[in-house]
Amino acid sequence: MASTKTSGDQFRSYQDDRSATSQETVYTTSNGVPMPHPYETQRVGENGPLLLQDFHLIDLLSHFDRERIPERVVHANGSGAHGIYKTTKGLDDLCVADMFKQGKECPISIRFSTVGGETGSHDCARDPRGFSVKFKTDEGNWDLVANNTPVFFLRDPAKFPHFIHTQKRDPATHLTGADDSTNFWDYLSQNPESIHQVMILMGDRGIPDGYRFMHGYLGHTVKLVNKQGDWVYCQFHMISDQGTKFFTQEEAATKSPDYSQKDLYEAIERGDYPSWTLSVQTMTAKEAEELWIQKKINVFDLTHIWPQKDYPLREVGKLTLNENAKNYFAEIEQLAFNPAHMVPGIEPSADPVLQSRLFSYPDAHRHRVGVNYQQLPVNAPRVNYRMANFQRDGSMAFFNQGSRPNYISSIEPIHFRERSVNLDKVHGQFVGDAITFLSEIREEDFNAPRTLWERVFDDGAKARFVKNVSGHMANCKDEEIIKRQIAIFREVSDDLAGRLEKATGVKGYDGIAGLTFNGTHNGMGGKRVIANGMKQNLSVPDNNGAPRPVTHATVNGKAGATNGYRNGNGVAAH
Repeated sequence: MASTKTSGDQFRSYQDDRSATSQETVYTTSNGVPMPHPYETQRVGENGPLLLQDFHLIDLLSHFDRERIPERVVHANGSGAHGIYKTTKGLDDLCVADMFKQGKECPISIRFSTVGGETGSHDCARDPRGFSVKFKTDEGNWDLVANNTPVFFLRDPAKFPHFIHTQKRDPATHLTGADDSTNFWDYLSQNPESIHQVMILMGDRGIPDGYRFMHGYLGHTVKLVNKQGDWVYCQFHMISDQGTKFFTQEEAATKSPDYSQKDLYEAIERGDYPSWTLSVQTMTAKEAEELWIQKKINVFDLTHIWPQKDYPLREVGKLTLNENAKNYFAEIEQLAFNPAHMVPGIEPSADPVLQSRLFSYPDAHRHRVGVNYQQLPVNAPRVNYRMANFQRDGSMAFFNQGSRPNYISSIEPIHFRERSVNLDKVHGQFVGDAITFLSEIREEDFNAPRTLWERVFDDGAKARFVKNVSGHMANCKDEEIIKRQIAIFREVSDDLAGRLEKATGVKGYDGIAGLTFNGTHNGMGGKRVIANGMKQNLSVPDNNGAPRPVTHATVNGKAGATNGYRNGNGVAAH
């Protein structure tokens, strides 16, 4: 080699390449050979066939053929930007995470998205919005993978692929729900726990005015652990400092397909930086048990919310977006979020949908982007220590850790840091039988939706809701589905069901007691109906998966002196 250095002297940096102008560059092939003109081809004479030896042309076309990576199965259509997070009010008393110390800052990247539509679909569709934040903290990356709604359509994780399939194109007609909503309403009418999210989706919040004027919610319950090892349950909220705005169905139809992308990009370009206030709701383990006993609210249930009057928001910090991507594909399309990316002091709860996402998200990235997706600059951590592990090779390995041992070596030992969180204490003892679990629809599942209809929606909002639902149902080809869905709405309010019957011309059932659902056990009306008409004794626990006193007790009382328990006299766990 001409250089005395053995590696790296000619490698351009990512930031240098990102910032370079066209005037600073020279046109070359992919292997760095300068070319006089990008349109030239080699051929036999002026009118003969092309030559296979024309590497420039082959190089150009073969790369072009591979420009697309698989789009996300969900959240395919999205927008994003970069910015800064700052802790404005320390959370040290509840969480040991370094990022929550007063005044602490770190860079962030946020991606917003619709859920069901493919890349290029309308970003003002009536659909939940993804709201994911990558915090590049001094202790590694924390990914807050959230939505713009505090609940979702399901609480049983195996339902997720089924539900998403109903949001996609029909396998035979290839039509979306805009032209044929049968599959959409078929799923909802068989899984009535979706009603809370349906009330939000078909209400005014169903189409936010772009991405700047909406809140973000983790939805899942996680744990915060402090330096004493005590922990509390937590829900994260990101409250828009711009306030909230929405579009009616008619207004959304007048917007361009990329309205939300354009609105976000242009606001940042003109210096109108959007921001959100990060806040938390917290409760002790004992409070979580009492919440179920007294109000039948399950902290592990993605269809339930925590009442803010009982568990008020506590401000933690500020998120501000102040920089657009230089290259959308490199910085937004390849931006990959993982709910399992948690820093010390933040731990998962037993929320079953969260537990399933801990696996599914990184699994999707390894397929879609590649096994070394975290080496990409937009995903790479920014820590003040040299990272190392024993992951090696794989497609497109760039930082492959040199000649360092690929195992725990006593010859060339790696450094380890003491743990800051005692996981034995945080996650407790899990002892019990293996069961087959499917949740049950119960009276309490309609409390929050009923509150929305009776206390939150004004007369105008109610009229718009009925118009949105009935208009969408007009493309449902099966009247039985509509009858069942109106019965579900009747459990929310007789007034709502009556309005929908008048709008659709379909008389719904009197309620859902006694109905068989293919997606859930039916506990309404005092007589349980097993899902799918099965006769066998399937497991239907009375607590519907919620924490109850034995959940947080500990064997021999070894860890029972925290989290609302003071005497440590628990005798069993799970």
